[in-house]
Amino acid sequence: MEGVDKGVVVVPIFLVERRFAEDLEASAEAADRINRINEEEGVRWLYSFLSADKRKTYCLYEAPFADAIRRAAERAGLPADSIIEVTGVVLPDGSRARIPEEVAAD
Repeated sequence: MEGVDKGVVVVPIFLVERRFAEDLEASAEAADRINRINEEEGVRWLYSFLSADKRKTYCLYEAPFADAIRRAAERAGLPADSIIEVTGVVLPDGSRARIPEEVAAD
């Protein structure tokens, strides 16, 4: 591909909305279990935002495609109500930045 260096991998970024029936109580054990499942599915959890009522999360993930996130969520017993690929951000000054950043291949 033109403009792509050898040894550089561009991994798509996804925003995942999750709705929970009860308040979400996060723990290190639960996060470790989720991260192990994610790794098996080729998914990387970057971080999450928790709503004030603790019933929704908005999470950023790196994954090769949305179905990998769906599979990982199903295996972990987590909802995945909406999965949207994001390709850029608008900064407070009105400028745009492209995501994801290029990541050096292992």
